[in-house]
Amino acid sequence: MTRENTPPKGKRFEPGQSGNPRGRRAGSRPKALMALDALGEGEAEAIVLAMVEKAKEGDATAARTILDRVWPARKGARLTFDLPEVNTAEDLPDAVAAITRQVAGGEISPDEGATVVTLLEAHRKAIETSELAARVAALEERMTKK
Repeated sequence: MTRENTPPKGKRFEPGQSGNPRGRRAGSRPKALMALDALGEGEAEAIVLAMVEKAKEGDATAARTILDRVWPARKGARLTFDLPEVNTAEDLPDAVAAITRQVAGGEISPDEGATVVTLLEAHRKAIETSELAARVAALEERMTKK
């Protein structure tokens, strides 16, 4: 390549375009993962059986590993709190106030309160959507009768 054909430094590729515009083929896997699969092929059952035996013998690490795969840890803890029944949009301010009181009283954490209020907001949207659909249906029915 001559100096005239060489792209300026820092401008080798257009913005948003990689050196290989076609990229990796769909479904292809990295060589490292393929090598690991080849090593483990045929041995997985023996490894699992050995781990189960170790767990039965009292190896806490083996037991934890097996249980973590079979019975994964919960993402969030169960939460108990008082909440008035919410059937209409008018019930929501009382529900949010109840959650706020429980956060202020230290019964639930601020993060837990925020999560519950987010759920109440989703509930509000569902109520409003349902009410709006009913109103539209009533208007359409009135318009067809005229």
